[in-house]
Amino acid sequence: MPPSVLQILADRFDADAFDAPSGRAVLRLRVEGEEDWDALVADGRLELAAADATRRPDARMAADAATWRAIADDVRGGMEAFRRGRLKLRDDLHLGVGFLAATSGSTEPERLEVGRVETELGGIAVLRAGAGDPVVLLHGLGATKASFLPTVAALAGSFRVIAVDLPGFGDSVKPIGAAYDPPYFARAVAGVLDACGIERAHMVGNSMGGRVALEVGFEFPERTGRIALLAPSLAWLRERPWASVVRALRPELGLLQIAPRAVVESIVRSVVPGGREGSSAVGVDEFLRAYLTPRGRAAFYAALRNIYLEDPDRFWTRLKALQGDALFVWGREDRLVPIAFARHVREALPGAEHLELDCGHVPQLEAPRKTHAAVARFLAREPLGGGAGALAGRASTPSG
Repeated sequence: MPPSVLQILADRFDADAFDAPSGRAVLRLRVEGEEDWDALVADGRLELAAADATRRPDARMAADAATWRAIADDVRGGMEAFRRGRLKLRDDLHLGVGFLAATSGSTEPERLEVGRVETELGGIAVLRAGAGDPVVLLHGLGATKASFLPTVAALAGSFRVIAVDLPGFGDSVKPIGAAYDPPYFARAVAGVLDACGIERAHMVGNSMGGRVALEVGFEFPERTGRIALLAPSLAWLRERPWASVVRALRPELGLLQIAPRAVVESIVRSVVPGGREGSSAVGVDEFLRAYLTPRGRAAFYAALRNIYLEDPDRFWTRLKALQGDALFVWGREDRLVPIAFARHVREALPGAEHLELDCGHVPQLEAPRKTHAAVARFLAREPLGGGAGALAGRASTPSG
C-alpha cells in the first residue's frame, strides 16, 4: 500500500486543475525512507502504483514524511517547502507544481492553479495563486515561470499572482518565425491579461522578463501598475563588436540540434553554478526541456539575438518617458547585467527606486527574503483600486 499521505493527495485529485499537454503524465513521488510510487495520470484520473524502473517519469518529487503531511494540510506548505529546499522537484515543473495544485483539495478562487490561457498568439502556460491586486511575473531568457515559484509563495498572501511562460519558453506556444522581441512578448502579456479578465496589473520581471515588463509599460501604460525590475536586460551602451555577424545569423538555425542531448546537458550543467543540485538544477531542467526541442532552440536564439541587437538610442529615449513608478533591484555580483547600469537608469528615470543586493543575476532565487520584502512593499504602496485590477471572475481555467 502507498503511504497514507500520498493516498490522501491522490484521492482528492482534481483533473480540472491539472494541465498535462499530452493528456497523460507519470510523476514519481518519494517519501524519504520509503519506496517510490508513481502517480499515473490519464483520462482525467490519477492512480498510484509502485514505481517501475521501466517507466520513465515526467516529473520527480521528493520530501520527508512531515513535509508531505504539511502539503496535504495546505498547498502553501508545499510552496514554502520548495522555497526552503525541503520539497525537491525535478524534470517537468509544470507537471510537478500542477500535481500540488490538483491535489490541494481547494476550490477557492485564490487556489494554486497551473494551466494555460488562450491568446491571439496561442496558448500561454501560467501559474496562478492568491487574491488581491494582480501581479504578473515574467521570467528571463531560457527560464520559465518556475524561476518565480518562491515569488509566488511569497506574494500570494497579498496579491493575485500570475507567473507566465513567455511564448517560445516552457510550456507556451513556440511558433516558428515569430519575432520573439519585446513588442511581441508585450502583446502576449496583454493577451494573458485579456484571457484572465484583468484590466490592469503590476509587473515584475527578471532579466529579459524585466525588459518585457518595461515594454508592457511603454506599449500599454493604461494597463500597467507599478513595475519591479530584477536585474533587467537593458540595451547595451558600449560597442557591440559582433553585431554584424549576429544580424546575419538566422534563429531558424536552431531547428537543427548539432550536439547530442547528453553533451548539451553536460555543458549547461557545468557552466551554471549549482547546475546539478538545488534551485539551479531545477532551472537547468526547465531550460533543457525547451532548448532540446527544435522550436525551443529557435525561440531562444531569436530572443538572444534581439537582446544583443537592440537599438540603445531608441531604448534609452523611451525609458525616459516611462509612466508609473519603477523599482530596480541590482545584484552586486551580476556578471550579465552589471550594476554600473544603475547610473544610466538614474539619469533616465530620476524618480525610480533602487535596491542593491549581494547576489547575482536572479535576485528572487539568490536573495529571496530581501527581494520579496522589497517588491511586496513597493507594490503595496499603490493599490490598483476600484475594478481596474480585479479579476472578472475566473475567465480562463486550466485545461488538461
